[in-house]
Amino acid sequence: MLQLVVESAKINPPLSPPPRPCVSAYFRDVKKRTHEVEGNNPTWNETLIWHLWDRPLQNDSFLQIILRDLGSTKKDRFIGLATVMLQPLVKKPSEVLFVKDLTLLNHLMMSTDCTVTLQVALMRNQDIEKIGDGDLLGLSTRETARQELMVPSYTMPVALSMKPQHFQVRVKVFEGRQLMGNNIKPVVKVVIGGYQHNTRIKMGNNPFFNEIFFQNFHEVPAKFFDETILIQVMNSTLMRFNAEIGRFQTDIGFIYHSPGHTLMRKWLGLCQPNEPNNGVRGYLKVTICVLGVGDQALVDQKPPYAADDTTTKIFKSTVVPINMAYLQFFIYCAEDLHLKKHHLVSPMLEVELIGEKLKTNVLSQTENPIWNQILTFQIQLPCLSSYIKFRILDCPKNSCRDEIGTVSLFLNQISSTGAEIEGPYSGFLPSFGPSFLILHGGKKAPFRIQEEGTNISSSVKDGLAYRGRVFLELFTHVSSHQEFKRDLSSQVTSVERHQNRKKYGLCVIFLSCTMMPDFKDLIQFEVSIGHYGNKMDLSYKPLVSTTQCSPVIYDGNIYHYVPWYNSKPVVAVTSFWEDSSFRMNCLNLLYFTRDRLKANLDTLKSIRNPRDPALLPQWEKLLKELVEDCKHPLPCMTDKLKATDLDKKRWQLRSRLLQELAQKAKQVKPRNMVATVEDWLYRLNAVLPEPQMTLPDVMIWLMSKEQRVAYAQVPAHSILFSPTGALHSGRFCGKIQTLLLQYPEGEGQKDTLPAHLRVCMWLGNVTDSKDLQLLRQGEVVVYAETYENQAKYKDQWGQQGLYRCPNFSDVMGHKALPKEDFHVPQGWHWQGKWTVEPQRRLLLNIDINKSQVLEEVYENQWRDTAGAWVPAAIPNTDVNGDPVEARENVKCPQGWHVKENWVVELNHAVDDEGWEYGVGIEPSGLPQVWNSVEKTYYSCRRRRWVRLRCRNHGKLSLEQETLSFLQLHHPSQAEEEEGWEYGTFGSKFHLNPQPQSRFRRRCWRRRLALNRDKGIAPIFLLEGSMSLDLKEQARKEENRRLTQGPDKTIRSYWRPAPEDIHPYDLPFIYCIFNRPHYYQLFCYIYQARNIMSYQFQTSQVLFIRLVFLNYSQCTQALRSSAAPTWAQTLIFQHLLLYEDPEDTKASPPLVVLELWQQDSQGKETLWGRSMWSPVVWLDVQNRILPPLRWHPLVKLPGEEECEILVSCELILETEILTWGLRNMKRVRSPQLLVECLEESLQTEPIRDFQTNPNFTQSVLFLTLFMPMEDVYAPSLTLKVVDNQDFGRQTVVGQANINSLQPYFCDPWADDYVPPQLPMLSVKKYQKLLDYLYEKFWLSPSKTQDEYHHEVDWWSKLFWATGDVKSLQYKYKDYHTLKVYDCELEAVPAFKGLQDFCETFKLYQEEPKLDSPVVGEFKGLFRVYPFPEDPKVPKPPRQFLVWREKEDFPQECLVRVYMVRAINLQPQDSNGLCDPYVILKLGQTKMGNRDKYHPNTLDPIFGIMFELSCIIPLEKDLEIQLYDFDLFSPDDKIGTTVIDLENRLLSGFGARCGLSKSYCQSGPFRWRDQMTPSFLLERHAKQKGLPPPLFSPEEDTVFYNGKNFKLQSFEPTPPTLHYLGPKKERLALYLLHTQGLVPEHVETRTLYSDSQPGIDQGKVQMWVDIFPKKLGPPGPPVNIRPRKPRRYELRCIIWKTAQVDLRRTLTSGISDIYVKGWMVGLEKDMQKTDIHYYSLTGESTFNWRFIFSMDYLAAEHMCVQSQKEYIWSLDPTVIKFPARLIIQIWDNNVFSTDDFLGVLELDLFDMPLPARHASKCSIRMMETDSKWPYFLQYKHFSLFKKKTVTGWWPSQVLDGGKWRMSGKVKMTLEILSEKEALIRPAGRGQSEPNQYPTLHPPLRPNTMFLLRSPITIFCRIFWKRYHFKIIIAIIILFLALMLFNFIYSTPNYLAMSWIKPKLRLNAPIKISTNIINQPNLSNVHSPILTSQHLNLNPTIDHELKHLQGPMNHLQDIFPELPAPRD
Repeated sequence: MLQLVVESAKINPPLSPPPRPCVSAYFRDVKKRTHEVEGNNPTWNETLIWHLWDRPLQNDSFLQIILRDLGSTKKDRFIGLATVMLQPLVKKPSEVLFVKDLTLLNHLMMSTDCTVTLQVALMRNQDIEKIGDGDLLGLSTRETARQELMVPSYTMPVALSMKPQHFQVRVKVFEGRQLMGNNIKPVVKVVIGGYQHNTRIKMGNNPFFNEIFFQNFHEVPAKFFDETILIQVMNSTLMRFNAEIGRFQTDIGFIYHSPGHTLMRKWLGLCQPNEPNNGVRGYLKVTICVLGVGDQALVDQKPPYAADDTTTKIFKSTVVPINMAYLQFFIYCAEDLHLKKHHLVSPMLEVELIGEKLKTNVLSQTENPIWNQILTFQIQLPCLSSYIKFRILDCPKNSCRDEIGTVSLFLNQISSTGAEIEGPYSGFLPSFGPSFLILHGGKKAPFRIQEEGTNISSSVKDGLAYRGRVFLELFTHVSSHQEFKRDLSSQVTSVERHQNRKKYGLCVIFLSCTMMPDFKDLIQFEVSIGHYGNKMDLSYKPLVSTTQCSPVIYDGNIYHYVPWYNSKPVVAVTSFWEDSSFRMNCLNLLYFTRDRLKANLDTLKSIRNPRDPALLPQWEKLLKELVEDCKHPLPCMTDKLKATDLDKKRWQLRSRLLQELAQKAKQVKPRNMVATVEDWLYRLNAVLPEPQMTLPDVMIWLMSKEQRVAYAQVPAHSILFSPTGALHSGRFCGKIQTLLLQYPEGEGQKDTLPAHLRVCMWLGNVTDSKDLQLLRQGEVVVYAETYENQAKYKDQWGQQGLYRCPNFSDVMGHKALPKEDFHVPQGWHWQGKWTVEPQRRLLLNIDINKSQVLEEVYENQWRDTAGAWVPAAIPNTDVNGDPVEARENVKCPQGWHVKENWVVELNHAVDDEGWEYGVGIEPSGLPQVWNSVEKTYYSCRRRRWVRLRCRNHGKLSLEQETLSFLQLHHPSQAEEEEGWEYGTFGSKFHLNPQPQSRFRRRCWRRRLALNRDKGIAPIFLLEGSMSLDLKEQARKEENRRLTQGPDKTIRSYWRPAPEDIHPYDLPFIYCIFNRPHYYQLFCYIYQARNIMSYQFQTSQVLFIRLVFLNYSQCTQALRSSAAPTWAQTLIFQHLLLYEDPEDTKASPPLVVLELWQQDSQGKETLWGRSMWSPVVWLDVQNRILPPLRWHPLVKLPGEEECEILVSCELILETEILTWGLRNMKRVRSPQLLVECLEESLQTEPIRDFQTNPNFTQSVLFLTLFMPMEDVYAPSLTLKVVDNQDFGRQTVVGQANINSLQPYFCDPWADDYVPPQLPMLSVKKYQKLLDYLYEKFWLSPSKTQDEYHHEVDWWSKLFWATGDVKSLQYKYKDYHTLKVYDCELEAVPAFKGLQDFCETFKLYQEEPKLDSPVVGEFKGLFRVYPFPEDPKVPKPPRQFLVWREKEDFPQECLVRVYMVRAINLQPQDSNGLCDPYVILKLGQTKMGNRDKYHPNTLDPIFGIMFELSCIIPLEKDLEIQLYDFDLFSPDDKIGTTVIDLENRLLSGFGARCGLSKSYCQSGPFRWRDQMTPSFLLERHAKQKGLPPPLFSPEEDTVFYNGKNFKLQSFEPTPPTLHYLGPKKERLALYLLHTQGLVPEHVETRTLYSDSQPGIDQGKVQMWVDIFPKKLGPPGPPVNIRPRKPRRYELRCIIWKTAQVDLRRTLTSGISDIYVKGWMVGLEKDMQKTDIHYYSLTGESTFNWRFIFSMDYLAAEHMCVQSQKEYIWSLDPTVIKFPARLIIQIWDNNVFSTDDFLGVLELDLFDMPLPARHASKCSIRMMETDSKWPYFLQYKHFSLFKKKTVTGWWPSQVLDGGKWRMSGKVKMTLEILSEKEALIRPAGRGQSEPNQYPTLHPPLRPNTMFLLRSPITIFCRIFWKRYHFKIIIAIIILFLALMLFNFIYSTPNYLAMSWIKPKLRLNAPIKISTNIINQPNLSNVHSPILTSQHLNLNPTIDHELKHLQGPMNHLQDIFPELPAPRD
């Protein structure tokens, strides 16, 4: 391509005024231009690109440069030109040609002083790749469109709407873990939206369920998302009131808005809400999925008992973040609670969180309740709910019937998980307030799609009416509920500072109200904020909150408008609210940042060409502005007294996000621009919502007959004024905005909008409104208004005849308003007198946008008694018979002139005099039908007189033209005749009197002015009524009623209102504009596209109606087509706008473009509507034609229907491959008609369609002028015409290709390969294939049986699904396949298998509702440039004439492998189904109804069907799954259809997937018809490459210009002996690098007509297609399901130790026995004998348990088939893990046995036992070990180790925690069925008692021990109280020592002080006694000691004697270790 960079230019001498130059460059007659830049030294730096296509640069190639001034008064004023020769680039194409200061030439080819600087370069494809200037936007537009086109038209997700839709909820319960309780039998109860489902009852604390439940809904999305999903785990052995183990609850909306609409394999923490201190009660693994129409369920490839689910990491808090938290709501008070008029409510607040509800007390008869209560919820973090809902109910006499108001608090707005920030940010817990929540009720808004990028759920809808506010606070704490206590009284006093109020003022200027329906009654607008301004609420001070009542005026087309003209109504509402400016300033600054980023993103998206020179500048502008916006500091919240904790936390979150975005904007690279910015925008939208919004939204209600009809809702922050600056103010504060009114839900006309309203709004503190000036022009005035009424009585106008109607009244005539009753409000005074207002608002102004008007008057006559025609009673009428002025009296308005005088209209069905005749019919007296021929019985006739009136343009001044335009009376008219309007109340008034007018009125008004300036805008000082005191006014009304007297006839004229809703008389505020501004509107409408033509009928026509304010025009009507082209410009002249032009430019009115269709009867139907802002040019000299843009046409919000294009051409040629027609029924000889723009082509008819539906002529060439830009690419229409007898042709189907841009190609590109037809027949290699077939497949293989029991096809499937516990096979890398979780056509790499030809659905011209699709067209398109010069070589053709086309139709052998189905929709009452498969291919139907799979939703079919068919006559393979029913007809579960022709013709080799290896034998034999080398040769031919060349050694091949060696793919030679030769292996390796379809299993979605678009389940399968002309196929694959193998588990219970004994007051003895069973085999429960009187917790059994089970090693599951009930027809197959449960029990005689402990062992993954009891600890069973890996207990599989012996710990739940309750020594041995027969053994100790032989245990006799008192003492007291006894003995010993010391001390002291003399005799005697005393004690001590010592050896000897036989086990069973303690 040729690249030109236009840098700059210099214009000398300088031009004045400054020019606006641009550069136009021509290369080979193709023009490119830069944008215009102002100045004499412009700088562009803009890149222009030309594609060279097939024509390289020549030596005489050149560029012509022209510099023009676009800002000149002369259009495109020429400045200079220059020529750049490109010869240097031809010689050196890699260099850049710099042209600096190139001199420009003038018209005379003379040099000027003007220069231009350029750079020219020649770019090649490789250069572009090096530069990296690829698809900067991400995926290119062309590729995106092409991928969308390639993927088949499967059901797409349908946008949510307000209508009921189909939904499906799936809940799959896998298993539970660590459920709290001892000896429990858990069952899971699942409640989905009120529908209950139960699982089967299981046993144990870790039950395995593996059950799935479906629930279908047909509901409105908003209501459906509010439903909840409750999952409860119950203990079935207990009573219902205390059976709940734990529960989990979430709402459906949370699941639907999760990624993929699914929670996949999530562990849920179970808790008990009523007992918040219990914590987590267990875990449950589930998958929850919510699907809408078109949503695809995620495919779970893992087995139910997956390997990763048994790891110990799943219970970590990081993966299972189960933290119990407590939400405390401090409910303080509420205010302004209103429900009904004159009704005091008794409110009660209800808080709902995930189905749980808490309520406050009921306070009677109050609108401002004060509760001061605390409500506490227990939740899990993160909380799986979207919102908290608050409801205030009216509960008179404690019966809560009426709902006052509701409000929802979204949890993602009051908390943060930290995911919003990528850095280290942990988020914060839910918190709120203290702040107000705004309540709403009453009518609800219609359902609307949420704004793009926001994460706010739109499911929760509150009403529209303001119902008050509730003041509350929310705290969240993770500590215990008892630990967290706060003093509510102190909280009440601390939050009072949040209720300080300030006065706010709201001002709204109504500029226009257009596009309204025909309201028969007067309408007005009411503005309110909260209760302020609500005229229905009489408890507040009256405010000027409503406009004056006005009629709606016909705009001359179909809509109506309110004629405000230069007097714009204004409303002013004052209110009192808290000061939350700090919060609103922050919010508005964020909105400013978001809006600018979104606007720049939209501009970036509009640049569809990734090589557009404007792309990078726009990207840089976006980044620059984003950095600038993010640098604006958010108002700090930390120093604000009123800022809550949530304010501070969200301020921190928002500030961090802005800093992060600014940093990313500085570092980001120009790659994937759109996706990057959309991610930024999404994250910014996530922090935008403000939950603590204390200001209610501003409501604008359209009212008619005092009823609210339609509304517009404006967020208060968007119009809030901030004195700190414009960035902190609302984006629409003081600015004009357009509001689209809408009806409340369930009201109004369908597909219509009530009105388009243009307003200017301001909201702020009244102290900031001193210099309030919303618009640049206009004067705000205040008037008091009253209407003077007169009646016509005896041809005189006066008060007579008014009856009860007041002389002066309001606009409705209901209330008397005499001028003297108006009193000036306080602080105001009258300015001027009462004057009559010209009634511009009430004019029938239908000639506004017309330069000429055709006026008409009908002359009427009737027959008299003599039969002569005489003038009728009403001689002059309009077309409807209403009287009008005589044509002689019709005057020409000022500013108009009559071009032609009155003439009789003769161009209708009339006679030569213009009369038409009829018979008058009462009561109107007018004929129903007029006739042009006179007959004697006709009684009436009339004729039409017309004249043409034209406007006087340019002859009047602006003021006079405005008066003429408004049709106002001349100002010199007398005052008594000024301003009257004629009519009656209840109907529209007219400006001119009519002959039947009997009532007239006019408006008097008087201006009010403020006495003095108070520093506040005067309009905010108008509060209160201007009328007299209400009592005095009532008295005057009564007197007036008595003086007038009764009269029955007055009811026909005036009737007082039944109840005066607003008894106040308020002034009205207007904004008066002095002069209007005139505009012209040009709209060029070119073309519409994407119109679904099958929804139109051929008799219908399409036209465009363009609406701008109250002006509208229509285009010409075109016949219905997919892409109608109008190419028409609509011009609006003389448009009036009153606001300042700068205001109009900033916020112009919207242009509304509507697409209408009209049938043959003239009925018009709206098809779509589009709205956008026009480009406003105030200076016509600088006007630039805006580019054409596509605008979406939308019928309903969120439903895009089509687009309309509201200019560079190049000659292009379209080459069309016409392959054939399919599925066309009842056609004889069809042909194809191709239409594009104005050109068309057609094929030859297919003569024998039933035999060969392909076209004989394969290629069509269509040459036409077509724009190169993607946005302007035209559409193409395909029509199928059937040729019938007698030359009749009928259009039987048509299709539309919306854009040809995806089919653009460069036929000269080196890497471009045109589509090739695959070769499907073999002649040359037929004998070779037969030889290979006989050699490799027909000969018996010796090695085939060797692998029968080792690996099979199912092994490949489990290897592919990533099951790490599948069979470890060392050669599995040679045998892998690909499992796709979608259809093969939906894999992006295969382009929908439509690379050769695509499938286009054909639709009827007059569609039927049930089946609009009538057939398919197979073909393809290629669009490329075609040279206009015939001498230039033409590009090569894309679709050649193939000889291989003779191979069609092709006879094929089709093998369909049905592997299994997943998550089928239940069809039976038990929640299951009995599926079987039916295949339909053409007229062939296969399948066996008797081979159904009973009672399953996940059947494993494992069958292969083999069919023969002729393609394309039989191309659609339909796979149906049915549910078997015994008596009733079988139900269809779902269907999927495969297009076999696409697979056969695709160049990706989809007919038979490539195997990983070329095996000549074994279970994975090669199954294709051709060898890999021959497949490689065919593939090279199809790609246009030379055939591969193999070396003689066959280990090297030359392919596509490169050498490939086998050694590079096989570094080491394979040891598999059944692999094929080197040549085939090398060819297969190369084929795998070509992107072909590998050996695979595809997952197809089933759909049903009963639930269109809803996933009915998945089926995994694949299809092989073998054309018979290619030879015999390979052997079929054996996919028969695996059968489980019978195993026998032998468990020997040797002994127990340290078992918890049953503790009583007198004993600690237990009678121990052991119970055991396998999970799922609870009926085969076994138990040992009883070990009586265990005193130490030790017991011996020598008991054998034997369990038989059927085990699937590949799935690690046991299988059992049994009937659930006696009456069940078929058994149910149940799968469960191989898990052994051992329980220890204490036997009781008179009471139930006591549970002592449990041990659960997963045989596939169990911990190694301890060799000694002392080393056995509960740490062996820990699921989350805190020890290092090398210290952790190792796990093993019993199926591999076969046998093991050792100690395992048992556990028991004690106080909510698991602890060790004993130890069990066991021997576990697993035997196959064959080994069990060889080594038989009996249960327990019964025969055959062998392997090993179990002897009865020798248990110690404990009865004699109980007879010894000492033993009883030791067993009863010492064992239990030994610690206390020891302490007591020590204390007693110390007490004796102390007593002895105290007793001896006096004697000792006396002896030491006195010191008596020693005596010889007495002391000796005493000494003898002292010495002999110890000897006495020594005499007894040996005896006691000997008795004590003799007891222990006896006991030890007896114990040793008992233990002796136990050690004999080593001799019996030498392979097992001897039992040890």
